[in-house]
Amino acid sequence: MGLSSLGIFHTIIGVAAIVAAVVDFIKYGKINLNTLSGKIYFYGTIITSLTSLGISKHGGFNPGHVFAVFIVFLVLGAYFLHTKRKNSARARYFENLGLSFSFFLSLVPTVNETFTRVPLGHPLAKDIKDPVIANTLLVLLVLFIIGSIYQFRKQSVINKA
Repeated sequence: MGLSSLGIFHTIIGVAAIVAAVVDFIKYGKINLNTLSGKIYFYGTIITSLTSLGISKHGGFNPGHVFAVFIVFLVLGAYFLHTKRKNSARARYFENLGLSFSFFLSLVPTVNETFTRVPLGHPLAKDIKDPVIANTLLVLLVLFIIGSIYQFRKQSVINKA
């Protein structure tokens, strides 16, 4: 697999963040920054995104690094809305969208890296252009859209109450 020490740390923290987000999606229908799992997602995503800037199997700054920087802005923006705009019903929509979109974007390089490395010796995909990666990302995009609509509707009910 050929992971550096930074790559191993990045992977462990990233997996923890993904698991934490999935737990929150199952329990609350969103990433909830008031919960331990929401905080694990937030801090884990920041750490994973920043450590990814020191990792590159293709050399130099690449699209994965752009994703990482954008993800940091999304989670920091959501955190700002969560802490500074607590009483704004409209801010909850943007907070939910920012966290969910950061999760979806995190899965793009995750799918690519996982599918081109696992299983060892015979990975699921040869490279980023492999149809299995494109199809998986398409399914994740559809799930993100469905989840976002669900969150929007659920937040509308909460805001009306």
